[in-house]
Amino acid sequence: MEQADSVGRAPSAVVAELWRRVEARDWAGLGALLAEDVVVEWPVTAERMVGRANFLAVNSEYPEGWEIRVRRVVADGDTVVSEVDVPHAEFGMFHAASFWTVREGVVVRAREYWTSPGAESAPAWRHPYAEPM
Repeated sequence: MEQADSVGRAPSAVVAELWRRVEARDWAGLGALLAEDVVVEWPVTAERMVGRANFLAVNSEYPEGWEIRVRRVVADGDTVVSEVDVPHAEFGMFHAASFWTVREGVVVRAREYWTSPGAESAPAWRHPYAEPM
């Protein structure tokens, strides 16, 4: 069960607002939703960003031409899961499944899985059981 924090914000509302601020390129506003010592991991590329400034730099310096389309935000306690589509005019479509830990109204930790449709080929042994999306 999701609980509002001491200032009345539910963790899911914090993450929903986080994505709104990313889409708006409101980097100062995004920073206000991150703990100073936030840790964000991207296992697909084996990267870890430690600290608000590093995470903001990675996001603000990413080449323009993208938008954020939030598919869903689901919370259980201080854990929030979000799924977003990020079409990019030059690089194509990206999808992200993100697992956020929100405490006292700020993100303290995250693990995000970023991928592109068809980034990996399905192994031949699965072909009889699955169909292309």
